[in-house]
Amino acid sequence: MNKSKLLKDLILDKETLIMPNAFDPISARIIENAGFKAVQCSGYSFSIRAGYSKESEVTLEDNLEWTRQIVDAVDVPVMADAEDGYGGPETIPETVNRFMETGVAGMNLEDQVLGKTGPLELIDTEIMVEKIMIARETAESLGNQDLVINGRTDALKSTPDREEALNIAIERANAYLDAGATLAFVVYTATREEVQTITREVKGPVTIAAGMPYNLHNFGISDLKKWGVARISLPSLLIYASLKGMERALNQVKMDEMKKFMDNGHLYSVEDLGNLL
Repeated sequence: MNKSKLLKDLILDKETLIMPNAFDPISARIIENAGFKAVQCSGYSFSIRAGYSKESEVTLEDNLEWTRQIVDAVDVPVMADAEDGYGGPETIPETVNRFMETGVAGMNLEDQVLGKTGPLELIDTEIMVEKIMIARETAESLGNQDLVINGRTDALKSTPDREEALNIAIERANAYLDAGATLAFVVYTATREEVQTITREVKGPVTIAAGMPYNLHNFGISDLKKWGVARISLPSLLIYASLKGMERALNQVKMDEMKKFMDNGHLYSVEDLGNLL
């Protein structure tokens, strides 16, 4: 089966699809081997992997290469993080074409102004709608009518008034679905009430990110399943778990070496101890 069709069917299925985010081939294989049915790429995780100071430093070429490595490493469908499409509506045909060439089954497209310093800024709804329409038309013209387009809105951080921001997010999510998005991704969803409002008022499949600092203690995967969320994204689970695991392993080595130093009656010189620390 076409992997885009497979991913689309998984999203539209009654069972909630859980998609952890991979940052390299081995993390993608771990996701697949753990039994998850699809893999999500993450621009944020890519930036950490590369040691970049911010996500906007991940170039299109970086993204395409790292996404290709992940696609080649697994048999399950992979969704790319196409960020904002890397430009205006005129860039979308080439961006979609190049991501499709990597073998992805779908891609995120977001409505924030990428790389902007200062407060978050959204592009106009009409421009984002145009991007999604062009992305859909491009995929169909290339023979893939099932390409999954995850229309992401960052509107929940667009204004301090949370009620107003939620209304904007829902309005944008519905506009993106009408424009041809397969599902809508409302990021920064923080409370149980927000999830329930979004799933009730967005007229199509919804993605919610779980396990984030802003919602970790407010709801879990079982809650999102119960409320009818179509797809659950785990954006930073593996990259943070990997970093913490490495940190713990190295700290254990340091502790073991310190113990040797103490148990062996100052076997090492002060300079050696300094190097250990």
